[in-house]
Amino acid sequence: MKPGSQLVVIPVFNEERHIAAVLCELKKWHNDEVLVVNDGSTDRTAEILGQHCGKSLNVITHGANKGYGAALMAGFNFAIDNGFNAVVTMDADWQHQPSKVPSFFSDLLLADIVSGSRYLAESLDNNDAPGARREINAEITKLINAATGYKLTDGFCGFKALRVEPLKKLLLTEMGYAFPLQFWIQAARFGLSLREISVKRIYNDLTRSFGSQQLDDPQIRRAHYRSVIEKEISRWAYVE
Repeated sequence: MKPGSQLVVIPVFNEERHIAAVLCELKKWHNDEVLVVNDGSTDRTAEILGQHCGKSLNVITHGANKGYGAALMAGFNFAIDNGFNAVVTMDADWQHQPSKVPSFFSDLLLADIVSGSRYLAESLDNNDAPGARREINAEITKLINAATGYKLTDGFCGFKALRVEPLKKLLLTEMGYAFPLQFWIQAARFGLSLREISVKRIYNDLTRSFGSQQLDDPQIRRAHYRSVIEKEISRWAYVE
C-alpha cells in the first residue's frame, strides 16, 4: 500500500440490499483503496462483502453493532495506520452518489475538510427531508456554527473528504450518530479549514433508526445532540 494514496471509507450496518451495487458503481469513479467497516451486521452483508473482497477492498468487521461514530473512527484509524493522506466517507444506501467522490478528493487541495451539504443549493430533484430531521439539523447546525465559527449549512452530512494528517490531532470518542458534533468542535479547536460542496438530498429509507428507540424520538434526539455539544465545548474550554 503506497503512502499518499486515497481511501474511501464506507460504514455499513445491514446493507445487504445495496452494498454490492454501491461497490460496483464506486469502482467506476475511484481506482484506489476502499474500506468497508461492517458494524455488526446481522443480515447477509458479511457474506456479500466476502464475495467482493479483493486487491482494493478492505473489510473491518465489528462482532456487534458499536455505532456510526465507532465505524468512522475505525476507518480513520485504518487510514492513519496505513499511510493514506486523504479519505472520503460515504454511506452505502445510495444517499451518497459515488460519482461525486472524485470532486471530494480534488477539493481537498482547498481545505482540510470538504463536507457535503444537502442544503447548500436547492434543486427540483432533491427529496424532502423526512419528519423533524431538517428542523433538528438546522437547529443543531446553528449551534455548531456558534461554537466553531464555521458557516456550515449541513452539520450532519456523512459525505466528506478529509486530509489524514490533521485527523491525527483529534481525540474522538463519540460512538453514535452524534459523532459529527464532536468532530466539528474538535476540528475547529485544532484549526482545520473547511469547504462545503453541494450534494443531492436523497432519502431512500424514511424509517431509518438513529440507533435506539429512544433516539428515534425527535425530542430526545435533540436533547442528546445538545448535551454532546455542551460536553465537548466544556472539554476544551481550558485546554491550551
